[in-house]
Amino acid sequence: MTALARYRSPLGPIAVEASDEGVCALHLGARTPARPPVSALTRRHVEDALAALEDYFAGRAPPRLPAFDLRGTEFERTVWEELLRIPFGETRTYGEIALALGRPGAARAVGAANGRNPVAILVPCHRVVQAGGRLGGYAGGLDAKRWLLAHEAAHAPLLRVSR
Repeated sequence: MTALARYRSPLGPIAVEASDEGVCALHLGARTPARPPVSALTRRHVEDALAALEDYFAGRAPPRLPAFDLRGTEFERTVWEELLRIPFGETRTYGEIALALGRPGAARAVGAANGRNPVAILVPCHRVVQAGGRLGGYAGGLDAKRWLLAHEAAHAPLLRVSR
């Protein structure tokens, strides 16, 4: 059984779903009713995700991400782990992700895995764009992807350390 908490974001409601293992999904635009946590562990994962979302929408890279319970193929999980390496305010192309995984030529497979990311925003699939900088797709819609990228671009200079 999973817990489901609602979060009000500038993009609309987000439902945070967590199990005892970690956050397993974020549902953008969700209007489903909340389900209380069934354990203290699940409650902690939900609270950690809500805190990370609060930081993110306040323009801060979350200092700590919640534990995740990501369900997918081995390749999908590998792609999602690589997405976590993209710094706040930066983007990568599908091809760059494929290359980083040692799979040049797998840009389409990376795109498919990116599209199945169950924890959008916290696992930042919105930071992946097509070659040439075109946005590509986004499960939450291209307007949401534009907003997320603009939000990060507006706050990223504050996060960089000058040398």
